[in-house]
Amino acid sequence: MLLVAPTARVSPLADIEDSVRGSRIEIGEHVVIDSFVKIKPAGGSGDLVIGPRTVINSGCVLYTGHGLRIGACCAIAANCTFAPTNHAFARRDMLIMEQGFQESRGGITVEDDCWIGAGAVLLDGAHVGRGAVIGAASVVRGRIEPYTVNAGHPVRLVGRRG
Repeated sequence: MLLVAPTARVSPLADIEDSVRGSRIEIGEHVVIDSFVKIKPAGGSGDLVIGPRTVINSGCVLYTGHGLRIGACCAIAANCTFAPTNHAFARRDMLIMEQGFQESRGGITVEDDCWIGAGAVLLDGAHVGRGAVIGAASVVRGRIEPYTVNAGHPVRLVGRRG
């Protein structure tokens, strides 16, 4: 099921596939989906929800997998990949493409007001806390703590791998 808010701007050059397994793809109010963004239901039956006023720049790939939630007011730079799924590969008597997918590690959550730098890859189980910054070309597979203020000095997590 594909739900696109009336105020969302989706480039005609974006490619959004509707799910055949019942996953919900929801694009919120005032979201911008740039050219050459690919949204693909694959690797599970999780939902993909993009919160209001988030911008997804050109060349990003978002799989639904075990679920992907991107909060409000996030900036996703060009060529990022969100893969809340993993191929199974443990059996050597079968081709990888025949083994299906691994069990969920919790999907991917990006809380509000985050900036994901160009070329970043977020994997199943990634959780990016509110206000965090992920540096360009980072790989995130665990928890990134939210932006915090420590003794009056702002601290942002930049390029941290988890």
